[in-house]
Amino acid sequence: MSDSSKKSNLSGTEIYPSLPLTAWQETNDTLHLWTQIVGKIRLKQTPIINEWWNTTLYLTTHGLTTSAMPYKNESFAIDFDFINHQLLVRTSFNKGFSIKLEPMSVADFYKKLFDNLKSNDIEIEITAIPDELEKPIPFAEDTTHASYDGEYAHRFWRVLLKVDQVFNQFRSKFIGKCSPVHFFWGSFDLAVTRFSGKAAPPRENADRITRIAYDREVISHGFWTGKGFGEATFYAY
Repeated sequence: MSDSSKKSNLSGTEIYPSLPLTAWQETNDTLHLWTQIVGKIRLKQTPIINEWWNTTLYLTTHGLTTSAMPYKNESFAIDFDFINHQLLVRTSFNKGFSIKLEPMSVADFYKKLFDNLKSNDIEIEITAIPDELEKPIPFAEDTTHASYDGEYAHRFWRVLLKVDQVFNQFRSKFIGKCSPVHFFWGSFDLAVTRFSGKAAPPRENADRITRIAYDREVISHGFWTGKGFGEATFYAY
């Protein structure tokens, strides 16, 4: 496993670095759960927007961000930095902290994040169990997922960065309703969605997440790391 405390030496000119899932499966799984913890904070702190657009993360020059979230009369944001390998929390009331991204269990990540939030006067409760996964383990109990390879986390972000640019160019050519290019922490994919303007027929036995996400006719395009499929891939449906 690489030393995640060191900055990645991957060349920024490599547009699509190699990202074989077999080389970072454990890190992929752990990082997925870390983003779920952060994403659930955004879900809790923001008003629901159609198709769950209020819950997603966005690409930055260093990683992924929640963007500004309201807290009482102030705001705060949580950022994954995949260059310097840190989780950064910044606030509008001049407080904040960082957590080093390194091999640690989901339970430890969850405890460190919420302990530090509380010590910085941010007290939030989330539904502390993963979504969209089979046999989910409550975050506070998950000592199984504990991998972090900084080199592959950096490669993952570099790929997302380029895909984000491509998707935004694609998005710009459509004048109808279209989603932002955003990262869904539940399914761990980057996506952009166009809408026809028509309602979609109700889905039988659909859960609440699916009902809200697909209540209109859409076509979605995305990039996914490929768990269950075997390799990173683009998709459309």
